[in-house]
Amino acid sequence: MSYNIAGRAIKNEYLVLGTIAATVGIAVSSMGGGDKSSSGSAPVPVKEDKTITGETPEEEDFIRQFVAEAEGSDKKH
Repeated sequence: MSYNIAGRAIKNEYLVLGTIAATVGIAVSSMGGGDKSSSGSAPVPVKEDKTITGETPEEEDFIRQFVAEAEGSDKKH
């Protein structure tokens, strides 16, 4: 069987090969990574992080303490 595309008869085999080639090409191009050393800046310590906000100062202190404890437990493992 063949399909009529732009006035030309295109066989199924060619459509399948084109689809597979396009899928593999997209997958390979998306897997190409950048340089590992330019991945961004170093993480900001919790005590210096200005983006932690809460409705009250107590809530901000609780969040900072919780994150600091979580980071500390990651270092133990």
